[in-house]
Amino acid sequence: MILKPRQGLAIPCPAAGNPAAAHLAGAVGVDSRYNMSYMLRRAAVFAITVVLGLTAAAQAPEPKPPAPPAKEAQPHGAPNKDQQPPQKDPASAEKKPPDSELELQRSILEAGNDRAALLRNLEDYLRRFPDSPRKAQVYRALVESSMQLRDTPRALGYAERLIALHPEDASMMLFAVDLLERAGDDNSLTRAVGYTTRVLDRVEKASAEAKPARVSQGEWEAEQKKLAMSIYLIRGRLQLRRRNYEAAQADLETSYRMLPSPAAAMHLGEVAELRKDHDKAIEHYVAAFVLPDQYGLPVNRWEVRRKLGNLWQLTHGNESGLGERLLEAYDRLGAEPKPAEAAQRNKGVTEPYAFVLRRPDGGATVKLSESKGKILVLSFWATWCLPCRELEPLFEQVGRQFEEKSDVVFLAVNGDEDESRVKLYIEREKMRSTVVFADGLDALLGITAYPTVIVLDRSGKIVYRAQGFTPDNFVEGLTGAIQRALASAS
Repeated sequence: MILKPRQGLAIPCPAAGNPAAAHLAGAVGVDSRYNMSYMLRRAAVFAITVVLGLTAAAQAPEPKPPAPPAKEAQPHGAPNKDQQPPQKDPASAEKKPPDSELELQRSILEAGNDRAALLRNLEDYLRRFPDSPRKAQVYRALVESSMQLRDTPRALGYAERLIALHPEDASMMLFAVDLLERAGDDNSLTRAVGYTTRVLDRVEKASAEAKPARVSQGEWEAEQKKLAMSIYLIRGRLQLRRRNYEAAQADLETSYRMLPSPAAAMHLGEVAELRKDHDKAIEHYVAAFVLPDQYGLPVNRWEVRRKLGNLWQLTHGNESGLGERLLEAYDRLGAEPKPAEAAQRNKGVTEPYAFVLRRPDGGATVKLSESKGKILVLSFWATWCLPCRELEPLFEQVGRQFEEKSDVVFLAVNGDEDESRVKLYIEREKMRSTVVFADGLDALLGITAYPTVIVLDRSGKIVYRAQGFTPDNFVEGLTGAIQRALASAS
């Protein structure tokens, strides 16, 4: 029986009587007689064969030459010219040169799951076959094996050989940059800057033709921008370690302008601090502390806090005022930006009953103009607000008291910035109120905290406002406000 990975080496499996292997074996098309432990021992071999891209076809025997054409019949008694003593071909006596493909497979199989043996075998293979057509794949396997053995210098050496073979391999260049940055000496950092510059040049020159068909132009441009921002950040960090502060500042500022990240802000703070520009350093450290990590470039907030606290102490003598500075910066930088289209909804509308509000379930919009002349009861809430969750059943309880009153309308108005959370929240909490998005109504009515419940009378005037959650008298207070609004209109 032969186990044939989709992209890998044909591995002979010894028979065994382990029925527990049946499920996994069936999943990969292997007879259930074959032993699970054998398959596990060969896992490392399989991983390397995938890297190398070997196929079972490589083990196929060479095709036999075509059969010679049939001989014409010789007359009876005529001498047969073909019946001559066999001649020994001298060339056939020479030893056939080893097949590089078969030798590569042998190198892998003989190593088994011994990573060090695999490394030695592959290196020996390259010594015997320096011009192997699989040299690039072998280099990749050597990089992987070296990293598994924690031999970083050897991994770096093979990574750089692979880059020499394929100068356009951006992923391997960035891998080499990471290893060179770990080394940390000036020569390594200089080489890392060189590789980063080459990758950045490729990214900035990428043409629209390189865009996959399934990706929109907007998505493509956003990804290219994010990639360029990340590479400027890496090169700026490398230049900072090389003490080339001017080049570091230029790259980090470019990265931050493209897409602000806490990592770029922190390194800009370090550059400013080294240049004794303490005010600018504090500004950058504050940004690094409050900015959300939206691009997978996190920083150690505690480290930023120590840098900021130390510099604030040096500048002000104590930490008085630092908290206020952080809160102000968070309000300005830290909150997730609302989508651009959200700011345009109901833009310029100055009267509550002119608003048109969307529903999280995608249903028909709610036009408040249809509630004009009625009592409007609005509960402003958010999914992240725990008091809002506690208030909702009480809000529904009041709503049930007036469900026979067609001139009283209850709406739960959601103010989440991430609207994708709302529909799932409604389903999980089994909310019964009619839920709509705020779409600017919260700004018009001056909502500054959640939960806030407002009652508008028939003329649109606010006759009741309750901010925060006070469960003891909430139902009585809201019920009384609605009854008074109904009475005043009758």
